[in-house]
Amino acid sequence: MDVKETRYRVTGMDCAACAAKIETAVSRLPGVSNVSVSATAGTMKLSHAADASLLPAMKAQLSRLGYCVFPADGEKPRVESPARDHGHDHDHGQAESHDHSHDAGNGQGAWWRTRKGMLTIGCGVALGLAYGIGRLYPPVEWWAFLAALAVGLLPIANRAFAAARAGTPFSIETLMTIAAVGAVIIGAAEESAAVVFLFLVGELLEGVAASRARTSIQDLATLVPKTAYVERNGTVEEVPADSLSVGVTILVRPGDRIAADGTIVEGDSAIDEAPVTGESVPVRKKSGDSVFAGTINTDAVLRVKVTAAAADNTIARVVKLVEEAQESKAPTERFIDRFSKVYTPGVLVLGALVAVLPPLLAGASWSEWIYKGLAILLIGCPCALVISTPAAIAAALSAGARRGLLIKGGAILEALGSINAMALDKTGTLTEGKPKVTDIIAIGRNEANVLSMAAALETGSSHPLALAILDRARADKVPVPPASEAFAVGGKGVAGKVGGKEIFLGSPAAAGERATLSDDQFERIAAFNDEGKSVSVLIAVGEPAGIIAMRDEPRADAQSGLAALRDAGVEPVMLTGDNKRTAAAIAKGLGLSVHAEMLPEDKQRIVRELQASGRKVAKVGDGINDAPALASADVGIAMGGGTDVALETADAAVLHGRVGDLAAMIELSRRALANIHQNITVALGLKAVFLVTTIAGITGLWPAILADTGATVLVTANAMRMLAWRPRAARA
Repeated sequence: MDVKETRYRVTGMDCAACAAKIETAVSRLPGVSNVSVSATAGTMKLSHAADASLLPAMKAQLSRLGYCVFPADGEKPRVESPARDHGHDHDHGQAESHDHSHDAGNGQGAWWRTRKGMLTIGCGVALGLAYGIGRLYPPVEWWAFLAALAVGLLPIANRAFAAARAGTPFSIETLMTIAAVGAVIIGAAEESAAVVFLFLVGELLEGVAASRARTSIQDLATLVPKTAYVERNGTVEEVPADSLSVGVTILVRPGDRIAADGTIVEGDSAIDEAPVTGESVPVRKKSGDSVFAGTINTDAVLRVKVTAAAADNTIARVVKLVEEAQESKAPTERFIDRFSKVYTPGVLVLGALVAVLPPLLAGASWSEWIYKGLAILLIGCPCALVISTPAAIAAALSAGARRGLLIKGGAILEALGSINAMALDKTGTLTEGKPKVTDIIAIGRNEANVLSMAAALETGSSHPLALAILDRARADKVPVPPASEAFAVGGKGVAGKVGGKEIFLGSPAAAGERATLSDDQFERIAAFNDEGKSVSVLIAVGEPAGIIAMRDEPRADAQSGLAALRDAGVEPVMLTGDNKRTAAAIAKGLGLSVHAEMLPEDKQRIVRELQASGRKVAKVGDGINDAPALASADVGIAMGGGTDVALETADAAVLHGRVGDLAAMIELSRRALANIHQNITVALGLKAVFLVTTIAGITGLWPAILADTGATVLVTANAMRMLAWRPRAARA
């Protein structure tokens, strides 16, 4: 049987308990073999028979539970509210926006205009009226509170019944319904109504907080402007940004957001990348540099050639990757999911034992101990515990993505926190990946003249060393005269005429064939070579005119980034395929140990040796040449920029290529793990305290529901603090 995997969006989820109910209900449908639901991402992935038409059956099944489902790649449909057809409240966003939304505050309308918000307000008003009526007419007080209870409890009971039919008998709604009905039976109608209202308030707050986490990364998509200015046949026309195709040229005015990933073909301007990367200082970019969608052009007109369609631009990829990452569960989350499956039935059993055993065995008061048993049901609701991990992970993944740190799932996020060794590639990781002119030695003339003649010969070449010379000439603003009769000398250099003079630029050996170099000049060249630099010698009219040294230099933040790793307890080591002399020169400057002239399998071997010594190893590279080592490491990190980053190979990626971001990624992981531990402590600690005080008769139903909904709100709010995370370097 052919199996197909399909991804859907589900509206209405605000916690892991919702996801579990959906997972159970959908897995019962014929043709479905595997279901994975993420409450934090609001998505569902399922494997099913290729010929199965599941959407109608899923919509019917989930609408009874109060959720709405539609294909992930389609537009959000305008649907009629299932609540109107089925009499429950879970689908409460339809009143204004037709958006079925359990997660109030999702941007589709104010929370008080959603069905969930209106139900909570209605229950609160009914409770207030019941108190007023009870004061004015005491004989009808019990009935007034019973009516107020019905306003909130009937929809909850309906959801509990639907969940039980769909395979989830031990839902939070079930515990709530049993506790509320039991309280009425023993004469605590007032307290029962108040508890239901507090439960609805807690759910509403959960929804608002969960929605904030869900939309935090989606907000990135709004950074891309809706329109762009395209140049065609000498005219400029405004077109929708999502219609831009690869290869077209767009005009970006000062103050405009750039509408697509691309390469600057004309212009020089400072680009404000703060909205996307958090970088506080605009970055100067010129012709040939890459820019990406959502950043702001500050001070000059640019012409940008589009390199990625709207669906594939950097921001779209970030949003998609983070959503997919939120769908994968961390080890802690998987453990808590398994634990909660036995925990909730266990709470029911404990509540029943507390209610029954003392009266039966010790002749205690039935009403007193039934009351305590009902309170334990409320204390035992697993919401706070179940949401403690995914909420923190979702917030951390979103916070990282907004700063260019892409982590593919909770398991990777957890693993990063335990890393204590990091193997880094040299070219393009610790270095810029392209050579720069480091030294110019003029012989019988000035440096500007040497650079001018060399740039004249190299004009039009795409060789990396030629580009380095041309970049330096542009940076120094030296004049570049035209060269005539220029031609390449195979394997040796380039020759031509500049200002009527015969000029040659090439390797020292080739230059030595055309002119006599002094011992001092040979010593200079040897010293540059010892520093890992490539050397070109300029010959003018048969005489040495200058020496130009070039090297792929370390990134500007390489030294500070490596220091930050060491401060975090992570020992860096360089692995490179480059020659030993060049590698040693770069490593010495950075204070690193180095393994040079390594083949891909050699890098993999070093990673495994580090692991064998008890280290947790991250491998950082380009994600392609280093594939074996990346796969062998505990965490593989791709270092790159824009859409070229090799995310398919690596577990995580530093999108903006900053070495300092590696330490920031470790810091983010450790902060997230600390947040998870805080959440679990709050969730279990509050329950333990109220369990003891309830059995001791100190607290009752009110504090019990606060122990549940209060803990859930506290845990969610604490997790949401991760959204404001900034790397330590950015806070300094």
